[in-house]
Amino acid sequence: MSKLLDDVVGELSRLPGIGRRTALRLSLHLLRMDAEEVVRMAQSMSDFRTRIRYCARCNNLSDEELCPICSDPSRDRSVICVVEQVGDVLSIENTRQYNGLYHVLGGVISPMQGIAPSDLKIDLLLDNIARGGVREVILALGTTVEGETTLFYLTRRLEQFPDVKVSTIARGIGFGDEIEYADELTIAHALHNRTLVRRG
Repeated sequence: MSKLLDDVVGELSRLPGIGRRTALRLSLHLLRMDAEEVVRMAQSMSDFRTRIRYCARCNNLSDEELCPICSDPSRDRSVICVVEQVGDVLSIENTRQYNGLYHVLGGVISPMQGIAPSDLKIDLLLDNIARGGVREVILALGTTVEGETTLFYLTRRLEQFPDVKVSTIARGIGFGDEIEYADELTIAHALHNRTLVRRG
């Protein structure tokens, strides 16, 4: 294999979810593209990496000091949805069901990976709440052991704000899933978070 091709395959395969076979396909596709397109693509990646910043208020990605969500006057500033990563913001925004603000922790507590509460943007969240005007914090974290640990830790830290309602997104059986294939913890969450269908 050409050293140039091997170098590109090696670099692309360092990306998450990209194996050497996929990296080879992508590399060969780059060869079929116009040279200007490849330069434009490389430039946009370089610009993204060197110019992107984190929002000073919520830790979301931004081109400016504040991200577009925090700058939007139409957003409900009394509700903050706490998520693990930037991708979670995009997922929730795509539902078009939420109009509050966000707070991106930048990960979850994981002693096995050496991630402590001090490594996350928890103090920034608490500072934002302490400024006032927040009536609810929604904890939208994953159902992994690390996510549950982080949720428990945040719940304890948020006790210092007794007037702020703390909620979590519903957990349980997913749409299209069958109960017999669900684990006990998922079923327990589903029972605990059950929804009233009819009063009897």
